[in-house]
Amino acid sequence: MKNKLVFITLLITTGQIFAQQKKQIPTAGTNYISKVWVSDRGNGTYKNPVINADYSDPDAIRVGDDFYLVSSSFEAIPGLPVLHSKDLVNWSIVGHALLKQPPFDHFDVPRHGDGVWAPAIRYYHNEFYIYYPDPDFGIYLVKAQNPAGPWSKPVMVMEGKGIIDPCPLLDSDGSMYLVHGFAGSRAGIKSVIAVNKLSKDGTRVVDDGVIVYDGHETDPTIEGPKFYKRNGYYYIFAPAGGVPTGWQLVLRSKNIYGPYERRVVMDQGKSTTNGPHQGAWVNTPTGEDWFLHFQDKGVYGRVVHLQPMAWKDNWPVIGVDKDGDGKGEPVLTYKKPNVGKIYPVTTPQESDEFNSALPGLQWQWMANAKPVWMFMNTAKGALRLYSYQLPNDAANLWFAPNVLSQKFPADEFTATTKITFTPNLKLEGEKTGLTIMGFSYANIAMKSKKDGVYLVFTTCVDADKGKAEEEELITKLSSSTIYLRVKVTKNAVCNFSYSTDGVDFKDTGRPFTAEAGRWIGAKIGLFCTRTNQINDSGYADIDWFRITANN
Repeated sequence: MKNKLVFITLLITTGQIFAQQKKQIPTAGTNYISKVWVSDRGNGTYKNPVINADYSDPDAIRVGDDFYLVSSSFEAIPGLPVLHSKDLVNWSIVGHALLKQPPFDHFDVPRHGDGVWAPAIRYYHNEFYIYYPDPDFGIYLVKAQNPAGPWSKPVMVMEGKGIIDPCPLLDSDGSMYLVHGFAGSRAGIKSVIAVNKLSKDGTRVVDDGVIVYDGHETDPTIEGPKFYKRNGYYYIFAPAGGVPTGWQLVLRSKNIYGPYERRVVMDQGKSTTNGPHQGAWVNTPTGEDWFLHFQDKGVYGRVVHLQPMAWKDNWPVIGVDKDGDGKGEPVLTYKKPNVGKIYPVTTPQESDEFNSALPGLQWQWMANAKPVWMFMNTAKGALRLYSYQLPNDAANLWFAPNVLSQKFPADEFTATTKITFTPNLKLEGEKTGLTIMGFSYANIAMKSKKDGVYLVFTTCVDADKGKAEEEELITKLSSSTIYLRVKVTKNAVCNFSYSTDGVDFKDTGRPFTAEAGRWIGAKIGLFCTRTNQINDSGYADIDWFRITANN
């Protein structure tokens, strides 16, 4: 049994056991329901955001009665999260399409903000296709028959630097095309949209492409195009004007290469939803049209909203068009989509009891995983993190690949975890704890010293710039088991505390204001590190991790 569990762990951490993740697909009666954010109001209406977590650049499709959503994942592994819904309001994570990110040597170390940018998902030839861009290498394709996996190895469709935001189109004659944008930081140009011809199997571009729209004068920073065809028109849905304050644009033409007419179909208007950005048009089995997009909430990341959509004179109108001018504005509450049935409330996973053979699908590493980082200690019902040496050139935890983290699940919440620390007595400086990660970070942790284990509070300002940590000694510990907690309040102010009995918590006394990361919101995570290498490591058993509402 022991050898079997070790083998399973090796497969998980090297990304070869994706098919096993299907065991964690939520089923009726076992749906996870958040204690801090539920979009479904239980009375036939919903509130935005439908996913109050950092799933930026969402794209979505419907296959039969099921909806699937993918989003950017940047450097996080497993990457390319795949979410599922029956009604566009209640979502759960069902898997990841990328278990190890190529080029592998490159992503074996943290590459904050690089990696998977805005992907697109489609269902062609009885298979799911995901096209995703890496702004430094090109556009890749992965495919699967089951959205929960296993997914194929990434295939390079279009090599090049600065080619981003791809979306395919399968035309009525069987021809395939790919629309995409450009990242100015890599390509040296932005605010233009191009179309390339694809091979019939969609695995490679077969021409140099054509720029079909230039947004420099009227639509600066146009990006994130999505490709559709309806009533003889080709449509490119694309946001412009920048993430925090921009607008939703739609281009249409009778010819795939243009010329394209333009229309702004949604902007913030008088709503509180700033810069409604990049998203996907989907319809329901009953014929309703809807639009999923993101809103940039800074430190909380880019959260997912759902807007009603209608067609008028072969132009989409997204949101609520109060004055009838063809341009809508976002809604905060609305009647739920009519999908023909009522489905149970469910939300993306957050808490984890670590009682299964796999960690929850919400967890991601900051680089390609190694098998020596983690063991699912099912005999104890715990996640075991082995201490892993920080890279020699790592100035702080920002540069550590083995931080296991998840997205903030709401604007306000409390995260508590129970940890038992077993340091290697031959080592000094092993450290394990609960962290809030961003450009600056803070954590509360247990740290081994020559004379025992201590509780420490650590902060690091401008961690991304290589600044050193500041560590404050709290107390020497007499027990190897401790409860660590962080309470996140308005404006992402974080208060850390600890307890020896799980009941009475003592505050560290110093609040920390979380910061965003590169293109992402702040994350909450677990870690176990050491500063030097010998022939064995200590370890931390994480009994459970729970997200609850603030008291």
